[in-house]
Amino acid sequence: MRLAINAVRAKSGGAFSHLTGIISNIDPEVYGFDEVHLWTHRSMKNILPQKSWLHIYCPDVSNKNIIYQLFWEFFILPRKLLQIECSLLFNVDAGSIARYKTSVTMSRDMLSYEPGELQRYGLSISSLRLLVLRYVQNLSLRNSTGVIFLTKYASKVIQNSCGKLKNIAYIPHGISSVFSNTKFNINKTFNSSLEILYISNPAPYKHQTEVIQAISILKNEGFNVNLTLVGAESGAFQKKIDNKIKKIDPHGEFIKQYPYENQNKLPIYIAAAHIFVFASSCENMPNTLLEAMATGIPIACSNRGPMPEILSEGGSYFNPEDPTQIAKAVKTIITDEPLRKFYSERSRALSSKYSWERCAAETFIYLSKIASIK
Repeated sequence: MRLAINAVRAKSGGAFSHLTGIISNIDPEVYGFDEVHLWTHRSMKNILPQKSWLHIYCPDVSNKNIIYQLFWEFFILPRKLLQIECSLLFNVDAGSIARYKTSVTMSRDMLSYEPGELQRYGLSISSLRLLVLRYVQNLSLRNSTGVIFLTKYASKVIQNSCGKLKNIAYIPHGISSVFSNTKFNINKTFNSSLEILYISNPAPYKHQTEVIQAISILKNEGFNVNLTLVGAESGAFQKKIDNKIKKIDPHGEFIKQYPYENQNKLPIYIAAAHIFVFASSCENMPNTLLEAMATGIPIACSNRGPMPEILSEGGSYFNPEDPTQIAKAVKTIITDEPLRKFYSERSRALSSKYSWERCAAETFIYLSKIASIK
């Protein structure tokens, strides 16, 4: 059999990690696939391993606007699949409009589905884009022979919108070894200056402003805490974060911001921290949370979305919209040493099941199963 993978529009860090993870850890012939044909962009091609069975195409449309890309997916790609007699099309993003006789689509976006999140954007271009995206994704999922969800939570919420799907699988992503090889020092001193770390892009549903307010609460209670935010960008919500920092820490004494960093550099920040905060209220698969879990750093975590499904009893939970609760969750980790050590050991143990070897094997088992449907 020949497998086709459509990743022309997959340009996020998560998409890069996923494709690299499964291609690096699979022998497709074991699962009945003699060849894998991948359509992607040049930046992805440059980081993928070379394999005799892997054929990579980088169409010019990958660098053009969304209209060109949609036209290519709907009209051009299906013809190419027929020409090379592909058995199955694997769309790695539900926003794809490519159609083929037998296909699997992976759902990785959640923002347009999560109840309450759309309202954060008000009447804006962003909210309109999310509504259109949800419509396109629902069509894609319904028209696919099989669908891969990353979490059970995402499956439930998304199927409430698109309707019940016949053939689904739950296949979470893996974690890079750079995180599992960075083990948190559980004996680190917690009675002096404490470093709190939050890694995330700026967005309303990431709740950086609430985390900043929580740090202010802890400072007022006498805790010597510092906050490091990694992932700063430009944009409207970044300005809100900047303004909040100026109000809470006008002299830059205890809050620091750094821009987005390559994944391989993130363990440096984690190793320097005492507590990791994950305050998102909307995730399909919280990859950053998983990466922190793999190091064993104690985690204060949002109680929304799939986070309790992933972290289970391995962290201290809070309502991400309530700075008082965030402060309380962080305070619990600071003051309760036995619980802190339990969280560290439990979260690291839970992370061990999220490997790219497992993800690659489960993905190709499922693709082979769907390809055999007549």
